[in-house]
Amino acid sequence: MYINNNSMSGNVANNLTTHYTNLAQSTQRLSTGLRINSAADDAAGLGIRELMRTDIAALQQGVRNANDAISLLQTADGALGIIDEKLIRMKELAEQAATGTYDSTQRLMIESEYQAMASEITRIANATDFNGLHLLNGNLSGSVHDGESMTPTGKLKIHFGNMNDSVEDYYYIQIDSSTASALGVGNSADSTSKAYTVSTQAAAQRALEGLQHAVVSKDKIRANLGALQNRLENTISNLTTQSENMQAAESRISDVDVASEMATFVRNQILTQSAVAMLSQANSMPQMAMQLIR
Repeated sequence: MYINNNSMSGNVANNLTTHYTNLAQSTQRLSTGLRINSAADDAAGLGIRELMRTDIAALQQGVRNANDAISLLQTADGALGIIDEKLIRMKELAEQAATGTYDSTQRLMIESEYQAMASEITRIANATDFNGLHLLNGNLSGSVHDGESMTPTGKLKIHFGNMNDSVEDYYYIQIDSSTASALGVGNSADSTSKAYTVSTQAAAQRALEGLQHAVVSKDKIRANLGALQNRLENTISNLTTQSENMQAAESRISDVDVASEMATFVRNQILTQSAVAMLSQANSMPQMAMQLIR
């Protein structure tokens, strides 16, 4: 029986330190909801988790990018719908001017409205923009994208993947010009265009053909926009599914199993309380030596 050195107390104190450390770790995991709170908890798991988190964040931003692109396409399609109305009115005017029951003065009145409709088509095409990007004036009609300058030129790149693979991570939106000159209608178009004017009966008859071609050209642009919108919606569905699955995998690596950790917490709590009680008893053991001294 020794007084200067109480090995029993030291041993219990070491056990208490271990149990208390484990209890603190369980408390931290339960309070944060994470199994991995630092690299010391699981170095490999932490590395995998952080890589997965970066991919998840990129995919979620990719979904937002694709949704923005859909909004852009809807803006362009809405403007083309208005242009469609103007073309319908122009064909109606051409049909009116093509008949022989009107004189030249009346045809000039029809011509005035006809050219006003063409000017409005050009105004709509030049004014339609999304977040500062002009959509229908030909800026996005280029076949080559150049993103090296501060302001990218050519067709519009929509990036939604978490890397930079041209097959998997992005594609382009290309929108042809829908100004009156591009559609070949009105006096802003080439003078040889069939839909240049309706000021005479013969010109009005030619304009009917030219306007038919203009409507077809406009419909091709709208059909392309609709196809791109459907493609983007499918892309969003795939990205959302991919992100959800990656989040589930990341959760299995990173998140704490509350039921299991609670059982561990209770066990460590009991062991800590028991060690505290035994440490008190161990510290009182040297006092028994006094009975031998008396």
